[in-house]
Amino acid sequence: MGRALAQSAVRRGHQVTVVSGPVALTYPSEVDVVSVETTDEMLGAVTELFPGFDGLIGAAAPCDYRPRKVSQEKIAKSGQPLQLELIETVDVVASAAANKSEGQWVVGFALETEDVRFRAIVKMQRKCCDMMVSNGPTAIDSLVNDVEILAADGSTVARVSGTKEVVADTILDALYPLLQSDSRGD
Repeated sequence: MGRALAQSAVRRGHQVTVVSGPVALTYPSEVDVVSVETTDEMLGAVTELFPGFDGLIGAAAPCDYRPRKVSQEKIAKSGQPLQLELIETVDVVASAAANKSEGQWVVGFALETEDVRFRAIVKMQRKCCDMMVSNGPTAIDSLVNDVEILAADGSTVARVSGTKEVVADTILDALYPLLQSDSRGD
């Protein structure tokens, strides 16, 4: 979905920077790509870059949790159960939205499996997003997507099913009013 959004934005004449984890795809040559491996690295890159941009579309799915302790050596079998303790990572989109300046906008993605619309609206409000794109797990590793685009007030801006390119174009069409109100023009 991130690549499709980048392609659509480039076709419309926007300057695009993608902060991407390890993925098996190629972004358009016109896109600046910042490669990261961890959610913390993604947070650092977005925190550094976001102040210089008009907006953020958080289409990535960074890890929500990370191990509390990472062993640098092999953990040998002991015959005993191994307890893995996970801690929450910082939410990249919420962090960016909390620090946005006048004229900046943030669009989030909500992948939910139950109470989809309700949870997407709650997530949008909690993260201070200007729009939320709600989709399901069928979008993962798929060429197609089925989304509902929600405005900040919770109303439905659009529903679209189709290739990720068609969905990306619809998302950017829905985002256009926010782009028009932006004074920097990128």
